[in-house]
Amino acid sequence: MWTLVDYINTTWLWWTVTIAYAAIVLGVIAIVVSENRNPVKSLAWVTVLLVLPAVGLILYIFFGRNIQNKRIISRRNRRKLKRLEQNGRIDSSKVRQSPVNLRHIKLAHSLQGSPYYEGNKIDIFDNGHDKFEALLSDISRAEKYINIEYYIIAADKIGNRITEALLDKARSGVKVRVIYDSVGSFKTPGRFFKKLRKEGIEAFPFFEVVFPPFGTRVNWRNHRKIVVIDGKVGYIGGMNIADRYVDGGRSFDVWRDLHLRVTGPGVAALQQSFAIDWNYMGQPLIEDEAPAATLPEASGNHTGVGLQLLTGGPVNQWMNLTLMFHQAISTAKTRVWLQTPYFLPTEGLLHALQIASLSKVDVRIMLPRRSDSDMLRWASFSYIQECLRAGIKVYLYDKGMLHSKAIIVDDDFATVGSTNFDFRSFEHNFEANLLVYSKEFNASLRARFIADQRDCIRVNPSVWRQRPYLEKGLESVMRLFAPIL
Repeated sequence: MWTLVDYINTTWLWWTVTIAYAAIVLGVIAIVVSENRNPVKSLAWVTVLLVLPAVGLILYIFFGRNIQNKRIISRRNRRKLKRLEQNGRIDSSKVRQSPVNLRHIKLAHSLQGSPYYEGNKIDIFDNGHDKFEALLSDISRAEKYINIEYYIIAADKIGNRITEALLDKARSGVKVRVIYDSVGSFKTPGRFFKKLRKEGIEAFPFFEVVFPPFGTRVNWRNHRKIVVIDGKVGYIGGMNIADRYVDGGRSFDVWRDLHLRVTGPGVAALQQSFAIDWNYMGQPLIEDEAPAATLPEASGNHTGVGLQLLTGGPVNQWMNLTLMFHQAISTAKTRVWLQTPYFLPTEGLLHALQIASLSKVDVRIMLPRRSDSDMLRWASFSYIQECLRAGIKVYLYDKGMLHSKAIIVDDDFATVGSTNFDFRSFEHNFEANLLVYSKEFNASLRARFIADQRDCIRVNPSVWRQRPYLEKGLESVMRLFAPIL
């Protein structure tokens, strides 16, 4: 039987917990407001926290926190890395590019200090088989070091082929470093990476997620795909290490993607990016030599190419890739052709595409008709009507999974990398894209785009408007989750 004292103690405890909980929720709301984010996003978080405080608090802990302006590497170490990559960089005053491209070069330099490199050779791969055969060949010729960074490293056929090649080189005395994303490679057994470490390969997860203490890291993922071999050969693009990038996996007959092989002075930029991520994980600063400023052999796809590397992530002061894409689209005169597996643009980028199209620029967007994520497909499709209304041509790739991430602008600028055209890539992921200033490279990407277009269904505006209401409703609901998908 309860006494008055028991009742008072229980009441006191209930009020204490309630007040403490309310104080936490109000404190989080104050933090959200003080960060001066996009008002729409801030209002969304405030609404969720007020209406569903328990759910909202959990969601905010995992998906809402802001680490912008957090220093990813010390100024001292950054200066050391810059000294190592002096070879091949060109002073901006001596760059011979069009006025529009000079604006892109200057913007990338202002955002991140990205050097401009001339005299590079780039090979383009649009399928996993050719890309991985080239990578294995380059690994077999490594003499000093191999640095590999992927979002996904799977323990399947191609994953085992790559790791066996790395193990062979490690046993012969080559330094091998591996960065894999903790969430992206979540399905890969821990023993897979333990074997690498046991054999002398330094393999570490980026932002390891261990529940509950590090659960708050789950929203910030390293989505980059970078390889550097002896400072002479580099790879960057959209392909992870998994069988589906070769054979399409269980769901697709074809997996269409883009990846680049770079030789020449610009490899130093890839090396610096890897070294920064390596140091960010608490590992010693990599001070391997940078490549010599010599022109690569005059054979293969494209030589004498000018390029920059632009990376983005949640720690940057600016949304680097968003701003670069926005400027590239806004300054286009003849064409903007976009390939992306997921199309969830910011309001500014959507308006830039619409303005370009309304200004009679040839704007084309290519998406997969079937995606590896139904939620992302539904959310992506919710933007198509707004694009069609502005005269943008929308193509749905029907041959398999389109995973390419490329923007082709006019005749002499293009960008390829790991960045999807969505909120997650722009705001939450660590991404890396190569900015390429070359008419020949641009023409080659255009030819591939045209070839892919033959395997697409062009969206008819009148037919699209007549879709079932259930589909439209589902797309609209998924669009609400676009900022965290």
